[in-house]
Amino acid sequence: MHNVGVRQHIVERVVARRKKYHWFEELDSAKTALVVIDMQNTFCEPGSPAEVPQSRLIIEPINNLTQELRIIGVQVIWVLHANSQIGEKSDWELFFNNVVADEVKIKTMASLSPDKQKVWKELNVSESDITVIKNRYSALISGSSSLERVLRNLGIDTILIAGTKTNICCESTARDGMMLDFKVIMVEDCCAALSDDEHQATLESIIQQFGDVRPSTQILEILK
Repeated sequence: MHNVGVRQHIVERVVARRKKYHWFEELDSAKTALVVIDMQNTFCEPGSPAEVPQSRLIIEPINNLTQELRIIGVQVIWVLHANSQIGEKSDWELFFNNVVADEVKIKTMASLSPDKQKVWKELNVSESDITVIKNRYSALISGSSSLERVLRNLGIDTILIAGTKTNICCESTARDGMMLDFKVIMVEDCCAALSDDEHQATLESIIQQFGDVRPSTQILEILK
């Protein structure tokens, strides 16, 4: 788990601008969902092609949070990444041809095959949970997944975001969520990046422009 948070000068800037720090002081459990992003083999398993070592340190906080949220009626949604492959090409050529080297590309494409995706084995999944597959960083950009339809269908207007990477898929989903008029809260102790600096940078961007940032304990207190 990252031992960094929003720096004091950012806190002061936020308060000076809007006369308060947090966006939301009240939350409705019936209209709230926890969206856990990319906690799967490709990112959690040691030695995997896109390993995020810090992801294994948020397993316990996520398990504790999901257990409490289910009790009070908050929907838990697992969002997993997958990319289809036809021959030597994928459904996201721009990424695979520019972000990763050829040898990494082959391993990553294989690890992200749709038929291999499941929630990381150390996370506790309930029959009441929902699993959604995405094929882009953001689960809420048009065409990436069914997440928006699922949320609208359930009457959800607030999304708590956890998972990995904080600054890539979590942040991309958070930004798009706010653009689509969802209330967004980053669960700071349940998100993981490759470094403290990257994790912190996202928290500071989100709190200023895109949504709230709170630890899981505070979120549970508000919901209860």
